[in-house]
Amino acid sequence: MPSLRFIYVWRRNFLVWRKLAIPSMLGNLADPLLYMVGLGYGLGSLLPQMQGVSYVAFLAGGVVCSSTMFTASFEAMYSAFSRMHVQRTWDAIINAPLTLDDVVIGEWVWAASKSLLSGCAVLLVAAVLGLVTSPLALLIVPVIALAGLTFAALGLIVTALSPSYDFFMYYFTLAITPMMLLCGVFYPLEQLPALAQVAAQALPLTHAVALSRPLMLGTFPTQAGLHVLVLVIYAGVSFAMARHLLRRRILN
Repeated sequence: MPSLRFIYVWRRNFLVWRKLAIPSMLGNLADPLLYMVGLGYGLGSLLPQMQGVSYVAFLAGGVVCSSTMFTASFEAMYSAFSRMHVQRTWDAIINAPLTLDDVVIGEWVWAASKSLLSGCAVLLVAAVLGLVTSPLALLIVPVIALAGLTFAALGLIVTALSPSYDFFMYYFTLAITPMMLLCGVFYPLEQLPALAQVAAQALPLTHAVALSRPLMLGTFPTQAGLHVLVLVIYAGVSFAMARHLLRRRILN
């Protein structure tokens, strides 16, 4: 049965990460900062306002979520796969007084924690750039946490199915990249064809962006309860699937 013992797994991963915390954070910040500066100020200077604000301000609300998605996915796939399959860290842990469920929950929460740190760092940069104008932006922090749990759980499903590191490229190509392009990170969903808009509504990143962008711009999101519910369902169902697949892979 799951228990609070997963905290020991989380703490173990934290202590290892702490040794390389600075280069790790710089790596997590590099891509979102390039998007915000390169696209936000470069391309943004050629574009009209988006939803009544500058393009860089519009972009910031989406980049916070996309950064969260990338960090949670990478940690739940590449790093977790290394600990599970290459280093055999999971095998060593479950020979202690911990269960596989403790390990899986610890990995899930750890990946979400790293993505929370990454998303908050991007939010802080946006504030320094003057793109945060309302205290409502603080509500983005729980949105980042929920999005991190969602994408970490999805990443663990892929890890459970993966025979090697190369397998992860399918997920990045077929899931992560389409979400980046379809879910409103770079432009309003209304710019997409009707069918693409319908498809985008089924993707979790759409709902994370729909929550974060209005908060970044100082307004409360419409249908906030629906967006939160979708992310909660994605996180819960995906984690249950990941747990089942990992138990079948490791214990059977």
